[in-house]
Amino acid sequence: MRDFYGVRLDSRLMLGTAQYPSPAILAEAFRASGAGVATVSLRREQGAGQDFWALIRELGVRVLPNTAGCYTVKEAVTTAHMAREVFETPWIKLEVIGHADTLQPDPFGLVEAARILADDGFAVFPYTTEDLVLADRLIEAGCRVLMPWGAPIGSGLGLNNRYGLRALRAHFPEVPLVVDAGLGLPSQAAEAMELGYDAVLLNTAVAKAGDPVAMARAFALAVEAGRLAWAADPMEPRDMAAPSTPVIGKAWLT
Repeated sequence: MRDFYGVRLDSRLMLGTAQYPSPAILAEAFRASGAGVATVSLRREQGAGQDFWALIRELGVRVLPNTAGCYTVKEAVTTAHMAREVFETPWIKLEVIGHADTLQPDPFGLVEAARILADDGFAVFPYTTEDLVLADRLIEAGCRVLMPWGAPIGSGLGLNNRYGLRALRAHFPEVPLVVDAGLGLPSQAAEAMELGYDAVLLNTAVAKAGDPVAMARAFALAVEAGRLAWAADPMEPRDMAAPSTPVIGKAWLT
């Protein structure tokens, strides 16, 4: 497992804490998932109060606050500073949204906010696209982790640009990469891990499932299977068929 800002996690699954039917189901889903990180919105915590924060503490996982819903650099930076005080961690999942319909990140604002926060001692986890140039700029700004989307947040579409995600992995072999957003099925999480990604982050696919606890367990197994498959050096696809049964020793009729 790669280090995330010097922290080695036990699980490659990161899970969000919003939209669950009840706090009890949220806690049970986390236990079933084995997730090592919980993403938490400052706005949600403020609205839910101390009971929600106490529940998050009881999960026994690392907290990754986010700047969800921020559309400007100033708003994102201010939210990050507030989150650092509330959650007592320098970790921040940085979101600077640029498009209201797709929730696509604003690349210019994202880099600016990342630089400000990194200079101020934050461990920035930027929610970004799979763009290689943007990735370079974020690393130059001080980010040591990249979190490209698989698809728009909450869409469940999976990996919309496998080529781009594969290229990102190839160009930044030493940078921890996390597929963040858009995953709807465990098979999509397994596919992300098969591309060599270090972790996946998701929320809606578990929280809005008919059985969130069962779905959390399914994602946990998929992430493990995908990582094992990548580490096993899978065969390359080919255009032509190749017999799986050897022909040595086969009787030849004349």
